[in-house]
Order: sequence, then C-alpha cells, then structure tokens
Amino acid sequence: MVFILIGMPGSGKSCMGKAVSKKLGLRHLDADRVIEQRTGRKLCDIIAEDGIEAFKKLESETLRSLKLNNVVLSTGGSAIYYPEAMEHLKSLGTVFYLYCSYEVLEERLGDLTKRGVVLKEGQTLKDLYDERVPLYEKYADITVDCSGTDYNKYRERLISVMSYVKDFAEK
Repeated sequence: MVFILIGMPGSGKSCMGKAVSKKLGLRHLDADRVIEQRTGRKLCDIIAEDGIEAFKKLESETLRSLKLNNVVLSTGGSAIYYPEAMEHLKSLGTVFYLYCSYEVLEERLGDLTKRGVVLKEGQTLKDLYDERVPLYEKYADITVDCSGTDYNKYRERLISVMSYVKDFAEK
C-alpha cells in the first residue's frame, strides 16, 4: 500500500504525511528529506548554489528511484514537473492532491527562499500557483481540500479517505 501526497508548499504534505502514516500503520517518507540525506545538503542550498535545473534533475532522479511499499510519501511541491517520475509514483500507489486556495497558501507561507521552493527569477507565488494547479489536478487520483485553519478536520478527512482506499485495496 502506497499513498503519495502532492500539492503546493504549505499545503500540509509533510505534516499530514507524518500524522496519517502513524494512524494507518504505515511508514512515512518525505522526498525532500531523501534528497537532503543523499546529498548532505539542504534544498535551499542546492537551488542557490547549483541552480534550479540541477535541482530539478536531482529531484526527478530521486523520485524515479524510489521503491516503495507500506508508506505514505510526501513529495516536494515541484514533483509534478517530471512526467516520468509522476508516472512511476502513480504505478506504485494512489496520488492524493492536498488542495489549498491561493489565499490560504499566501497566509501560510513565509520566505519561499528558505523553503527550497523552485521559483524562477521574477516568478511570484501566484504565478507558481497558477502554473502548478493544473498539473496537480492532472496527476491526482483523489483531491482533498485542505484550505482553512482546521488542521484536525483535514487530517481526519484524509485518514478517512485513505482508510477507505486501503480497505478497498485489501479486499
């Protein structure tokens, strides 16, 4: 059983991934942490020092290399830029898009450069949001609305949907 979380930075992929994996008895794996462990560097340093293209190549290779079972995978927000990587992930399990409205994300996010967000020079958060949302929708098997401030409500909603998928798959 593999559940893959996609969505914008600040949508809750890492926090929700940790919480729901415990509740479902699955391991949690954060793709951003895998990259940091493999390189010994923080994402923001890789992007700042090596550039966006080098980071994108590294992220794509990392995602395509994952062999997963009994795990909730929290991807980086830019995972949807790599069709081969996303097709690989979709072949492993169910992809959940943690949707958040632009207004909510704008409130949640601080300095994007400290988060390791793949932003082109001159690109705004709104530009990034408008560019990525159609890709998240394209790859999502299930969309869960995580807008607002009631984290417990969204976590329980995600657990409920994942439990249903897990029960269905096991029958």
